[in-house]
Amino acid sequence: MSAPSRRRKAAGGDGRGAATGSASTQSGTQAGRLAGTHAGTPGGTPGGTRTAPAGGTPGRGEGTTTGARRGRRPTPTLDTEASLALPGCLVAGVDEVGRGAWAGPVSVGVAVVAPGAAILPGLADSKLLDEPVREAMFEPVGRWCATWAVGHASPSECDELGMTRALALACARALGGLAGDRWPSVLILDGNLDYASRALDLVAVESGGQGPAAGDRQRPAVHTVVRADGTCASVAAASVLAKVTRDRIMRRAAPHFPPFDFDRNKGYPSPAHRRALDGYGTTALHRRSWSYVAALPWPGSGAPGWRAVD
Repeated sequence: MSAPSRRRKAAGGDGRGAATGSASTQSGTQAGRLAGTHAGTPGGTPGGTRTAPAGGTPGRGEGTTTGARRGRRPTPTLDTEASLALPGCLVAGVDEVGRGAWAGPVSVGVAVVAPGAAILPGLADSKLLDEPVREAMFEPVGRWCATWAVGHASPSECDELGMTRALALACARALGGLAGDRWPSVLILDGNLDYASRALDLVAVESGGQGPAAGDRQRPAVHTVVRADGTCASVAAASVLAKVTRDRIMRRAAPHFPPFDFDRNKGYPSPAHRRALDGYGTTALHRRSWSYVAALPWPGSGAPGWRAVD
């Protein structure tokens, strides 16, 4: 099943409107806009380990991970990072997960790499790793980073802001969770959509003008690189940290919504997820402005124009 298309544009603005809270149940008010973050630094326990432990079985769609089964797995390098940064500068990879899901947060990982770092053995784009392998890689990847964080935008924020602004909000929360003395000079963003520049604007607003656009934190240069999660080690690290953190959130929620099979599909489209929606309607974790909602049969599903059942 293909990723859902949006049925309408979400309420606009600059991405700083009255959001309803993050996926980590933090407040979405202006004072708490950078909440909803998991973070870590070398020598400590990665923040993502606060959530549920590994469990369940791989999901489907983008939530499915079946290892390097599609030919030879590319090996990420630090060549792009070295070419974009001045000597001694920190570079951060940025990647998102959850964009095509029907339920759960959209999450953005930011992984800062120290100068002279060696390639971590086994590091790869999270989509090319089996779920148990990703879980095993999570803590080594966190220790390999100079600092890292994963930020989230909740389903209601995805509905209210639209996906581009929700990505910016999640990215801003991740940037706000980085260790203060390890601020990157360059951001490498997977894909060709630059939501990181808007995120940096949000961070500057949250800090009262003392953030990355002012003071001793210079605004990082943003570079978009298509398929960076497979070629750039910093972006591959961000993809693993974001994917594992979000998967744990969905596995933790799964027992509260048994028919939806969230421990397997992680909120992405799947046959079991579709059947549960047809039978029960949406949950508090679903994005209700997505096009799939319009076809649901049950009243109370949140879809305007639902058809009554005799």
